[in-house]
Amino acid sequence: MKATQLRPGMIIQHEGDLYSVFSVEHRTPGNKRGAMQTRMRNLRTGAIIDYKFRAEDSVDRAILDEIDFEFLYNDAQGYHFMNLENYEQIALTSELLGEAVEFLVPNLPVKLEFFESKPIGVELPDTVDLAVVETEPGIQKATASSVMKPAKLETGLTIQVPPFINVGDKVRVDTSEARYVQRSQG
Repeated sequence: MKATQLRPGMIIQHEGDLYSVFSVEHRTPGNKRGAMQTRMRNLRTGAIIDYKFRAEDSVDRAILDEIDFEFLYNDAQGYHFMNLENYEQIALTSELLGEAVEFLVPNLPVKLEFFESKPIGVELPDTVDLAVVETEPGIQKATASSVMKPAKLETGLTIQVPPFINVGDKVRVDTSEARYVQRSQG
């Protein structure tokens, strides 16, 4: 797959090892070619590395067993998921999940990735609807403009949103770039 399709939580093969992608940032500096700046964890050694893929680079996604799960809740023991086929529950650590935890809300359907029967990562949906818990008051007659304001979401993630978004609104967030997409219903 192309490097531009990388998402937090994905597992890839890179330089002969398996890596869990923690964070991805698409950078396009001036008139230069785009690149994907990634932070990844080596699943064998645990070492964290920063690596820049060119946008046109191909990345080998690790062949994993993907199983449908639903995120239930998190507590001191970790992040709890339920297998949608047999209803078994599993708890994963925030270290294993990386920045994917910023998008986990109860009842969210995800795919957990297993390599040799061990859970090693999570595949998030492309977008997630999250409630705004903290932001400056909205401007009544504001229209979508280039002026954005910070908003803290229910998972603790802070993103930039248009001025008409208020506390209590639900917003659709792109999970690859932690970016506002639109106001969502519900």
